[in-house]
Amino acid sequence: MANLNYQHFTLGVEEEYMVLDPQTRELKSHEQKIVQEGQKFLKDKVKAEMHQAVVEVGTDICANIEEAFKDVASLRGNIAQIAGDLGLWIGASGTHPFSHWETQLITDHIRYNEIVNELQEAARSNLIFGLHVHVGMEDRKMAIHIANTARYFLPHVYALSTNSPFWEGRDTGYKSFRTKVFDKFPRTGIPDFFDNIEAYESYVNLLIKTNCIDNAKKIWWDLRVHPFFNTVEFRICDVPMTINETITIAALFQAICAKLYKLRGQNLNFMIYRRPLINENKWRASRYGIDGTLIDFGKETEVNTRALILELLDFVDDVLDDLGSRDVINYVTRIFETGTGADRQLAVFRETGSLVNVVDYIHDQFLKV
Repeated sequence: MANLNYQHFTLGVEEEYMVLDPQTRELKSHEQKIVQEGQKFLKDKVKAEMHQAVVEVGTDICANIEEAFKDVASLRGNIAQIAGDLGLWIGASGTHPFSHWETQLITDHIRYNEIVNELQEAARSNLIFGLHVHVGMEDRKMAIHIANTARYFLPHVYALSTNSPFWEGRDTGYKSFRTKVFDKFPRTGIPDFFDNIEAYESYVNLLIKTNCIDNAKKIWWDLRVHPFFNTVEFRICDVPMTINETITIAALFQAICAKLYKLRGQNLNFMIYRRPLINENKWRASRYGIDGTLIDFGKETEVNTRALILELLDFVDDVLDDLGSRDVINYVTRIFETGTGADRQLAVFRETGSLVNVVDYIHDQFLKV
């Protein structure tokens, strides 16, 4: 089993960016001009989002982490160029440090109008920016098996992505306040365990039949078997500030999937933990980032978060060379040295006392590797 074929662990990376006014540093509606310009040559790789101050991009299906890096770097470069030509800035942070959602315009689109009509203030206030990573699967049976098991590792990787310490001009005390904002939506957070793909699809069909949802895309969990593609979609992370952070996180999710697949091929399974336990670690990651403790449920004790992340790196080590992602995942040590996006935002604020300077820093870091 040493030379498993990992070719089906393709990658797709989606990022949500903030559009900024260079004068005020506030969020600013781009009136979909960035999307319209971008679609001329990026096609459907650039999309509008619910709020007009958001631009969403998505890579092609990437065969490996190297392709994903090139695609994300190219998308960031193109979007920054288009925005600059329009007299706008772009940045990547899970929340804007001081803009208020009440002043932001909603995109006029039937899907967004339906969501706002249904969820009201919860939808209008959902002015947040995330990272979604799709990892390809050979089939949906394998996808649900890997999703069930990978849930345990969500807080570990989420801690590395934390990049939203401010909300509406206040230091929230959280390293990632974005998930606290998103918690107001239904069908969010850590998903439950499903016995098999049939049980998951039965759940989805019941929600559709009873008019809870019109399709499974309105299940907004931190991790889901994608409704239409053979992918496991990881949705827990804040959008990272830099290209390298995004790619490191994507590589980690891919490696987790490959390792669990390898164990399955050896008739070995990783322990399945229940949602309430994993939620405890998610809360700790959102509050403290990489500088707190997480629970090691096997040992039933608290462990330094960085130490537990290093244990995760050891766990996936034997699949990294086959995936070609060892150098990328080694960037975790750099995140430990410089801090996550949240740590760096807070450092700028402590040094300057200015949230405008924090926005400047976010903008300056957007194209950094």
